[in-house]
Amino acid sequence: MLLFCLVGFLSFGQNREIKSADENVAFTLRGSVSEKETNKPYKNVEILVNGGKYVTTSFDGTFNIQAKIGDELIIKHPEFETIYYTVKSNERISIEVVDAKQSRFRSKSTSDSKRFNQMIDSADAYLKKDAERSIKFIGDALNVNVSTAQSAEAQELLGDIYMHWKQFDLAISAYKISLQNKETASAKLKLANGYLYNDDFKASLDTYKQIDENILSNYEKVVWLEGIGDAYLKTKDFTSAIQSYEDGLVVAKKHLIAPKITDLNSKIAQVYSEKGQTNKAKSYFTNSLNLATQENKKRAVEEQVKVAEFNSENADYESEIELRKLAIEGIRDIESDSIISNESPITSQKQNYKIGNAYLLINDLTNAIPYLEKSREEAGERGDLDVKLDATRKLSEVNARLGNTEKTIAYNNEYKDVVDELYAKKRQEISQAARFSRNIAEQQNRITSLESDRALSKSTYELTQERNKSQQLIIYSLIGGLVLLLITGFLMFKYIKQQRLANNLLALKSLRSQMNPHFIFNALNSVNTFIATNDERTANKYLSDFSQLMRAVLENSEEDFIPLKKEIELLNLYTKLEHFRFQDKFDYAINVDDSIDIEEFQIPPMLLQPYIENAVWHGLRYKTEKGHLSIDIQPKSKGEITISISDDGIGRTRSKALKTEHQKKQNSKGMNNIKKRVAILNEMYKDKVDVTISDFQDLEDTGTKVVVTLKKD
Repeated sequence: MLLFCLVGFLSFGQNREIKSADENVAFTLRGSVSEKETNKPYKNVEILVNGGKYVTTSFDGTFNIQAKIGDELIIKHPEFETIYYTVKSNERISIEVVDAKQSRFRSKSTSDSKRFNQMIDSADAYLKKDAERSIKFIGDALNVNVSTAQSAEAQELLGDIYMHWKQFDLAISAYKISLQNKETASAKLKLANGYLYNDDFKASLDTYKQIDENILSNYEKVVWLEGIGDAYLKTKDFTSAIQSYEDGLVVAKKHLIAPKITDLNSKIAQVYSEKGQTNKAKSYFTNSLNLATQENKKRAVEEQVKVAEFNSENADYESEIELRKLAIEGIRDIESDSIISNESPITSQKQNYKIGNAYLLINDLTNAIPYLEKSREEAGERGDLDVKLDATRKLSEVNARLGNTEKTIAYNNEYKDVVDELYAKKRQEISQAARFSRNIAEQQNRITSLESDRALSKSTYELTQERNKSQQLIIYSLIGGLVLLLITGFLMFKYIKQQRLANNLLALKSLRSQMNPHFIFNALNSVNTFIATNDERTANKYLSDFSQLMRAVLENSEEDFIPLKKEIELLNLYTKLEHFRFQDKFDYAINVDDSIDIEEFQIPPMLLQPYIENAVWHGLRYKTEKGHLSIDIQPKSKGEITISISDDGIGRTRSKALKTEHQKKQNSKGMNNIKKRVAILNEMYKDKVDVTISDFQDLEDTGTKVVVTLKKD
């Protein structure tokens, strides 16, 4: 008979918070099984929690399993008697099998190993709380005399940190280094998943297919099949995606892996939904809803929200509303003992907003308003400016449709305030993101240096054993370190490039958001003028046309470019409204050359409207005689057109002399907005748009001519 020695040692972190675990919260329990005398790892040892969920040790004897305080671990293997252990903390355990007939706990003998494990456990504890501190602990763990296997473990955890904080390029690099040190199934699965999240679907599929199914535990096999399905889904190979998900579902059902049964039913439903097979999608979503309810409240709410989105896409708004109301009840229960972040899709303010929007889509304005107001109120209380902005915009739209002009103006004014507040917040977030990137880069450089030092130290040690071989290893290690540094530099360059693109997109969104309230406010002032002159019929007609234009403008507000055809339709409608106000001041014409295929050109939304507005308000409006506004779209060269906006108004010089200081400031702000948009778009799309402004004619009323040159994609 073999005797066992069960060894547990404490993995103290840097903070009391790390030492203890909430009895009701599951955590990842780490451990290993090895033979005491030879330190040989035991593979394929079954580790069960409460006789149900289980994993097996890998070839190096290690295991990770989800457990809670008070759970009973059952450790089984044909070569030794079953061991029972009650989980008392989230501390790492180590099981050493010896030739005796008793089991006991003791601490590891080596201080380096203990120090390494302390740092790894601390890094794991801070993974979702503080990225910089977590990465620092990884660096501290590598700053001891670690083995190749320990280095692989540290790099894998580093990859997990980067994945959580959406630094996918860096995560991929860390997983690759981990696999270079020691190949494990978990690291291979994570690498494939990293490629998937980094939108490199071919590399993801190739990595998944290179994994040997026979080395995977039952749970890992389900994750593997699910990952392959995810990759196929991203490449729109729906048939292969469904097959992979169904294969994973078979394994999950066979081994009673309940969470994955729910997930796979939900994913199969999503594939059928994308294929347009609504009935099959509904069937699987019904399964996932029922299964999620049996798991826990949060999982049930997540699935309710997902199915509600499906119902929304299929115009089943009543079912959508019912599910979202159920989700709100569940969210209240969840929030009684935990906090849901604003980034989560299951916040109550998001659900109230989408209920209100669903009522709008079925034209039930009376029920829509309370939910939109509730969403706006909750979003304001919780600092969710994105939802508050959307809810305020919808409330403005609803009140405009109901003819509540006073409320519409009030909500539009609030909308402008929220836009300014959101812009300030986004600028602060950009600054914080830049600081975060710098700090991450410093920590990563330190880890890269430590990894290079570790390889160099290993080479130096081997030099004392065999000089010739060691000299080669030193050279290879130095080259490897240089390659690692180059890879890190390349990844950081790519990350900075991605960050710059994100900053440009954010700036464009902010600039567009600033233009929409300005445009809406001017138009509402026009409505107010008609009402003030008791011209109710004219005001109603103007408001009807304006509502149509406003909906179109808001629909395009999220796009960098829209079809030129759509922009011409908007210009027709906008110019018609302006002419409606100033019929005695100007006539207009919009001419499109027949040789131009307007379907082939794309243009930034709301780019031309401010120039037309300037022509009317600052040129033609002050003209003593009736003027003319001309919008001409002509071919310039192959793949290039010009859009000319010409007016015979009083011209820029005389218009400037007539403006008040406030008008000058507002006009300057509007023109600067357009210049910034054009500059950012040209940086992103390689000089796609060019704008020139000049006098139109050599007369007293010089007028103004704006020429926009637009290139085809």
